[in-house]
Amino acid sequence: MDDNLWLVVGLGNPGPDYAGNRHNVGHMVAAVLADRLSANFKNHKTNSSVAEGRSFPGGPKLVLAKPNTYMNVSGGPVAALLRFYSLQPARLIVIHDDLDLPFDTMKIKVGGGHGGHNGLRDIIAAAGTNEFIRIRIGVGRPPGRQPAADFVLKDFASTERSALPNLLTDAADAIELIAAEGVTAAQQKFHAP
Repeated sequence: MDDNLWLVVGLGNPGPDYAGNRHNVGHMVAAVLADRLSANFKNHKTNSSVAEGRSFPGGPKLVLAKPNTYMNVSGGPVAALLRFYSLQPARLIVIHDDLDLPFDTMKIKVGGGHGGHNGLRDIIAAAGTNEFIRIRIGVGRPPGRQPAADFVLKDFASTERSALPNLLTDAADAIELIAAEGVTAAQQKFHAP
């Protein structure tokens, strides 16, 4: 096992119909990282699309993955990736949307519950632990009485799309910092005082 190896999983739903959805913000961050690493996603035997690379020569190796399954059954591919790369869950970073955070905010968290997020629930069940790093990307609460499931399966609003690139960049920066210097360094830099 490479002790300088990190598995970074961006959660979302497969296919072009979902690409711009709030629920796919994890896929979006993974794509930003892949561009930085000049890495291309390829189908992998773990039922995921995988891209690999390093942010800088001799730096930590990032295995970027997007499960090819729907969000709610992400656990199988994530557990298979951990086994394939011989990684402990402590080397897993999961990027996901979070209704409890306002849009254009991000929080870095280690462990904890699933907070009603079915993708996280499935990963915790399949990995047998909740002790992994999460990059929580705020998408805000649905307006009025709109069901949360409908809200996250809609594209970002036009007013949100102008701020989205900076949010994705911040999340990608946080992941690179976690891999290079640890969670605490990333939390100190990216969490507002």
